Amino acid sequence: MDFSAIRKDMKMFSFEALRTDCDNFFEGVIVGQELDKLNGQLRSLLGEPVYPSKNRLALKVRQTVDGFGGVMPGQTLYYKDLGTDSILAMLWPWKDGERTTVKIIQQ
Repeated sequence: MDFSAIRKDMKMFSFEALRTDCDNFFEGVIVGQELDKLNGQLRSLLGEPVYPSKNRLALKVRQTVDGFGGVMPGQTLYYKDLGTDSILAMLWPWKDGERTTVKIIQQ
């Protein structure tokens, strides 16, 4: 999987704000129904979310996520191990119930 393809896929969505779009990091704010479509696309690219999940996060995943502020109840985390690299997508909902910050990172 190529991170540039994921970045290209993100262009299909209407982001309220685009904060960062570079070779290995994408961050934006998405609103309302766009979030449902984004979750569907992330599932097709990265598989089912690893958080929330009934399974514990693997140590490698926890260490990676902790470097970006960790994950807390109410948030969603997708993670795909690509061998030498990994891709994670973190969705952090705002308290307003409308907006969600989306961070997608290749490490």
